[in-house]
Amino acid sequence: MGLRYLHTMIRVKDLEKSMAFFELLGLKETRRYDSEAGRFSLIFMAPPGQEDRPIELTHNWDGDDALPSDSRHFGHLAYGVDNIYEVCQHLQDNGVVINRPPRDGRMAFVRSPDNISVELLQNGDALEAAEPWASMESTGHW
Repeated sequence: MGLRYLHTMIRVKDLEKSMAFFELLGLKETRRYDSEAGRFSLIFMAPPGQEDRPIELTHNWDGDDALPSDSRHFGHLAYGVDNIYEVCQHLQDNGVVINRPPRDGRMAFVRSPDNISVELLQNGDALEAAEPWASMESTGHW
């Protein structure tokens, strides 16, 4: 039996804010489908060169009151990064809360505008512990 990963779908309330968040992580829009009849949009975003591994942002034009306030039941998205400190600094400089700082030089967690947990993992070996991350406390849920 052949099995191939296609994508991960997440529902979003504010499409522009969600797309901006994932663009901060380096994802780009690769495909879009707007359904006038169904009143929804599907936006696929992926890292450059990895267009076959997208997330699908599903946006209902008339709102989506069924979205939970805490999406922990979803789990999380995970992305490998070349320098976890630089990525976290970039996100923080753009107003993203680092919920679980990369104290160990290996792992951090942030949340999207729709409360989706996103894990960032250092590619290869962990970086040496560095400030301000080494002594930064966790914030909220991750």
